[in-house]
Amino acid sequence: MKLVIAEKPSVAKSIAKVLRAGGRQDGYLEGSGYLVSWCIGHLVELADASAYDKRYSKWTLADLPILPEQWAYSVLPDTKKQFLILQKLMAREDVTSLVCATDAGREGELIFRLVYNQTGCRKPVERLWISSMEDSAIEQGFRHLQSGTDYDQLYRAALCRAQADWLVGINGTRLFSVKYSHKLNIGRVVTPTLALIVQREKAIADFKSVPFYMVQLEFDGFTASSDRLDSKEEAEILQQACAAAGSASIKTLEKKKKSEKPPALYDLTTLQREANRLLGMTAQQTLDTLQSLYEKKLATYPRTDSHYLTSDMVRTLPELVLGIAGTLPFMAGAKITCAAGQVINDSKVSDHHAVIPTKSAVSADLSALSPKEAAILQLISVRLICAVGKAYEYEETAVCLSCVGKEFSAKGQVILEPGWRALEKRLRDALKSDLEPDDLDKKEKTLPPLSQGQVCKLKGAAVKEGKTTPPKHFTEDTLLSAMETANADEMPEDAERKGLGTPATRAATIEKLIKSGFVERQKVRKATWLLPTKEGEMLIGLLPDELKSPLLTAQWEQQLKEIEHGKADAPAFMSGISGMVRKLVEQYGSAPATAAFQREAVGRCPRCGNAVVEIPKGFVCENRACKFAIWKSSKFFIAKKKKPTKAFVAALLEHGKAKLAGCYSERTGKSYDAMVVLDDDGGEFVNFKMEF
Repeated sequence: MKLVIAEKPSVAKSIAKVLRAGGRQDGYLEGSGYLVSWCIGHLVELADASAYDKRYSKWTLADLPILPEQWAYSVLPDTKKQFLILQKLMAREDVTSLVCATDAGREGELIFRLVYNQTGCRKPVERLWISSMEDSAIEQGFRHLQSGTDYDQLYRAALCRAQADWLVGINGTRLFSVKYSHKLNIGRVVTPTLALIVQREKAIADFKSVPFYMVQLEFDGFTASSDRLDSKEEAEILQQACAAAGSASIKTLEKKKKSEKPPALYDLTTLQREANRLLGMTAQQTLDTLQSLYEKKLATYPRTDSHYLTSDMVRTLPELVLGIAGTLPFMAGAKITCAAGQVINDSKVSDHHAVIPTKSAVSADLSALSPKEAAILQLISVRLICAVGKAYEYEETAVCLSCVGKEFSAKGQVILEPGWRALEKRLRDALKSDLEPDDLDKKEKTLPPLSQGQVCKLKGAAVKEGKTTPPKHFTEDTLLSAMETANADEMPEDAERKGLGTPATRAATIEKLIKSGFVERQKVRKATWLLPTKEGEMLIGLLPDELKSPLLTAQWEQQLKEIEHGKADAPAFMSGISGMVRKLVEQYGSAPATAAFQREAVGRCPRCGNAVVEIPKGFVCENRACKFAIWKSSKFFIAKKKKPTKAFVAALLEHGKAKLAGCYSERTGKSYDAMVVLDDDGGEFVNFKMEF
């Protein structure tokens, strides 16, 4: 009997169906010589610091650094029942071996190994490694199971990542939280990412716009522009001289045929960026949606960093491309080609190939998909069709004219082969997306017939003023790009992993920053900016370079990748992390705080008079002993389907009462307006009453 352990119940059910293990039991399925069970995400995690010594339940500088000699693990209480089921199944005498069928990546490997080790199981393990949840992929995967020991290095890399995050997070958070009397969440990847956002906002704030001027000459059928000029007076003199001359001669005329290759297939990060730009989806929403499509057997494995497919897919690719095109109404009548060689490269595929739709997506009923699922499936489908399509080809004409001894230039383009851009335009039109300024319609800009030496009569001359523009605020699209390339120029050329985090973790990093109150989303017209809060800016201002350096974190990611491939030593990596933590505590533990970490006061505490400040979960008194708090998730506000805002709480603290509009009535189902009165008796919870 083989025990198969998947990462989620839904995946386990798909595997059990293929294995014909349909007998339902408590926490597993059984049949045909298999037991198929599941984890529910992480069942086991690294234990909290207090598990090593009870004194660590209190945060003090004297106890730092906390560097476990032997790591302790704990079973998560919420999923302990499923852990005990797995423990019992592993101990069964008729179970002779196990199959690790968790997600085929670093995190999936860690989820299985921690459970396996915590139960004390020593039975042999095989590994299921698949990139699709289609029945055929599962069947083939079980025909080619690998020895679990082949993935020992992947597990070591995953464990190093988890332990390094624990060391930096536990010690860094305690060190600076105690130092500045505020809980300041520090993370190996989170903090450098926050630093990127804060640095971008500083660059915007420090930017000084500089005006520039150009002279534009209008001719019959086209316009030519001068280089930028710093002086308006100089531009006006040139404009007047050109107007007086009345004509310009063509100094050079050059025609070139150019082409743009089709785009590469999506890896996770590129898809997240595109979904944010075109659909307004967050990185986490995109990952969750793609995971759902994967589990529904409509898309391949999500957490990939590859843009290519493997050579064994060449034969089936044309059928998949034509089939997928047939599922997209806006592709009707389009010329579909399949140059498979453009997307095949075995050397550039590591654990998983690029994200593409599956063969099942061709015949599946897609009407039941959510709008987000349908949109993401469209994106990956069109990207596949474009990637194997024809190049976009055009002829570019560059003209340089001379007038009063100065040069003016103009360019024109004629589309020769719309190629993949015409296919992509169909998607943009279907999405009604006008976010892309380089749409195909705007590409064609023709010039009239011209020849070298020709004298062109001037119809008008004007001075155009412009200004240099500051860097743009980060969106999730541009932040993901910055995370992916952070300090890439300082990394070795052959480094496999550059930047902050991995494709699988970047979305969670952004969400953690927002949940911690260090970053906020601000919607402006059609874009959503990621901006640091005052708390985020202050945190980065206080922290040393070791904790906010993208280069250091990128180097760690590279070392983890090398551990995964057996090219680096795991103990040496952990020794380096421990050394950095020791140095950090030595250097900053005894040094006086250089600045006060202050949150903006919303009002004064009615109990003790100290400042009440906003934290992600609510509004609390800065005096911890006071325990005054207005929680955003209190039963009082949840019942009325309202969440207290900063303005509401400020009025409540100042006047003892504040108006709350649009309260929900559980009795009538209607909404109403009322005055909320602060009715605090100094107890554990703050009370409220209503006035009408």
